[in-house]
Amino acid sequence: MQAMLNVDEQHWWYRGRRRIIASELERLPLPAGTLVLDAGCGSGRTMVDLVRYGDVRGVELNEEAAEIARERGCGEVVVGQVEALPWEDDTFDLITCLDVIEHTADDALALTELRRVCKPGGWLLVTVPAYQALWSSHDEANHHYRRYSRRSLRAAATEAGWRVERVTSFNSLLLAPAAAIRIARRRRHPNGDETGDLHLGPAWLNRALEGPLRLEARWLAGGRTLVAGLSLLAVLRNQP
Repeated sequence: MQAMLNVDEQHWWYRGRRRIIASELERLPLPAGTLVLDAGCGSGRTMVDLVRYGDVRGVELNEEAAEIARERGCGEVVVGQVEALPWEDDTFDLITCLDVIEHTADDALALTELRRVCKPGGWLLVTVPAYQALWSSHDEANHHYRRYSRRSLRAAATEAGWRVERVTSFNSLLLAPAAAIRIARRRRHPNGDETGDLHLGPAWLNRALEGPLRLEARWLAGGRTLVAGLSLLAVLRNQP
């Protein structure tokens, strides 16, 4: 349990992604008294940041992670699936769903259910891993069903009835070295007998790897986009 907390708080990937998310959320015209859902909230670390935007709820499939999220005291956390949410229609003004829908067998169904609980005019911010060609043991260890292209992410969102407002890549500066490492690992381990990528390294290395994402967050904060990266981010709106 403590290991989960340490990774969520200190790992460069999670810290960098939080910066990227904040850069996007700051640009949204959210209403006063915003009701927020973090769908697939994990240990609840993102909920800590979402409190600044309004009243927060979380849903998480893993019971142990959900209990950790509750202990943070940021809002109600329920155990459940993104494909079957325990809230009424038109409940939330803002939903975040960060690296979750790649874990679902039917991403269009998950996105449809997220739209059901989103108010007309409300927002959904989604992140997913990019490039099916980069499929590796990391994806298998984390029980992914797929990685995404811009086209496939847009298609899933549109099928679910969302209006796509914005799509951008991120984690761009590390794309080339990460791709080279994953391809080399795949050649060394053709049977996929390898663990995932996420582990907490030395503090100095975490700071160094977080640096590029810090720069990307500043770039994206101005409304610009990045053309390539290990991840994709989409800002979707529930058309009134």
